Amino acid sequence: MTNRDRILESMASSIEALDDDELARRTGISPRQTVNTMCRAMEGQGVLRRIRGVDGKIVNHLLRERLTSEPTTSEPMGQTARDDAERGTPLASVPADAAVGDSKEQRLAEGRMLAALGARLGVVLTPRRLVHPSGARVEIDGTDDDLTVLVECWAHQGPAKVAQKSKLVVDATKLNWIAKSLDPRPDRLILCVSDAAAVAHLTGVSWQRQAIRELGVEIEIVDLDPSVVSALNAAQKRQYR
Repeated sequence: MTNRDRILESMASSIEALDDDELARRTGISPRQTVNTMCRAMEGQGVLRRIRGVDGKIVNHLLRERLTSEPTTSEPMGQTARDDAERGTPLASVPADAAVGDSKEQRLAEGRMLAALGARLGVVLTPRRLVHPSGARVEIDGTDDDLTVLVECWAHQGPAKVAQKSKLVVDATKLNWIAKSLDPRPDRLILCVSDAAAVAHLTGVSWQRQAIRELGVEIEIVDLDPSVVSALNAAQKRQYR
């Protein structure tokens, strides 16, 4: 039995999604990075999906209808991301591991932020990877099934540091850029933050505020539970040491 078979067998026999650590433990595959690499490859083949779980860790969901299929190749890149998403092709799979530098506290908080914002908007928001017609892949923190809303989250407490003040402009640029490739264009592009103080620099006539506004991107602030805020603050203190 190959390592790929061991991973698929473990996932098929489990009633819940498994993260890479648990898959490595169940299959006996070592090092753990081998499991991560293989799962990422199978995600690209449309065999499984990797999404952020409730604890912030990436978990693997087996697509049972594709389990017995041969690995697929990607279609030509000239198609829109929305078409890929509707067909469920590998190009529209949900994102893999979180960006380097994100703490588990931040990832957990962003999951809570998406849930709260989704409830406010009346939609379910989940992470997804979209593909631009150019072939560039873009990971979006949250969108609904119909891609009517695109969201980027920033789980940060307190005022932005100097090096962070342009982050939201970069996120807004990404939202605006990928939205232009979708037909129809999403109704709303949103930057979701967890603390009003984190966007205090976007006041008055700052160039960042004007840039975000002209890109057609809104800012939404959601409140987090005190326990999540406390964990975020502790994580930020570790990062700034």
